[in-house]
Amino acid sequence: MNNRSILEAILFVAERPVPASELAEVTERPRAEVEAELAAMAADYEAREAGIVLKEVGGGWRLFSHPQARPYLEQFAASPAATRLSQAALETLSVVAYRQPVTRGQVSEIRGVDSERSLHTLERLGLVSEIGTAPGPGSPILYGTTETFVEKLGVNGLDELPPLADHVPPPQVVEALERPFRPDTAIDLRDEEDS
Repeated sequence: MNNRSILEAILFVAERPVPASELAEVTERPRAEVEAELAAMAADYEAREAGIVLKEVGGGWRLFSHPQARPYLEQFAASPAATRLSQAALETLSVVAYRQPVTRGQVSEIRGVDSERSLHTLERLGLVSEIGTAPGPGSPILYGTTETFVEKLGVNGLDELPPLADHVPPPQVVEALERPFRPDTAIDLRDEEDS
């Protein structure tokens, strides 16, 4: 994969402007070379009238949709297909609904992946919102579901959510599944080979 493709992939998934120094570090290229490549990419997008533009903003580089595409993006955002939730957003919404109030870190820990993007999507759709801060270091933001969530789910309140216990395996099954991953009970294969 060439350097331009790598930069493009990083910028595509970035949630914030990425400084050229960080891109240089990740790609293991000199900063001047990365900056030249970014400028060439931006010029290339502009020259071919691409649907995206690359801009240096907020101390870094970020991809944006082309300003002239705005009316079409607004029309797309209003379509029924655009309002469907991804699997990641559904999982995140489920964690928030059953564990609220919950921090982003707790949601990510339960899901096993970073959930920041899904939380932002759910906030934008009005399904979850910030409801306070947790005590402790950094005072992390607490999230909870909104009235819009309850309304769209078609229930009168959170007490009408289906019981979570109906979908969780019995404790002995969970124990058996987790046992190999616990450091205190993991089997050392070297010990077995010696015997």
